[in-house]
Amino acid sequence: MIIVTNRIKMKLGFAAKMAPMFTRPGALQKMEGFVKVEVLITKNLTEYDELNVNMYWNTIEDFTQWKNSDAFKEAHTGPTKAEQDSPILGSGIIISEVASTLESNA
Repeated sequence: MIIVTNRIKMKLGFAAKMAPMFTRPGALQKMEGFVKVEVLITKNLTEYDELNVNMYWNTIEDFTQWKNSDAFKEAHTGPTKAEQDSPILGSGIIISEVASTLESNA
């Protein structure tokens, strides 16, 4: 399994407002190899907000299929700059492979 993390730096006050946008039901859930999305808000920051959007996939190939799909393009279209100033200050993608896990035995 791989985890693709989109670390998004944004203007203060926007993380909690934007987090639900990444977990709306849609085409992503129907993509082969998709497992889940979780959105984390980084705490203890004072100059900007930060979201970490973790997407879990069975394989890197499954993620690549999503990234190259029309559904991905549709999910990433939003208001134009003229319609709304974006709160996003920058972002970066981190791809990790799950190497080891431990789960509760309770």
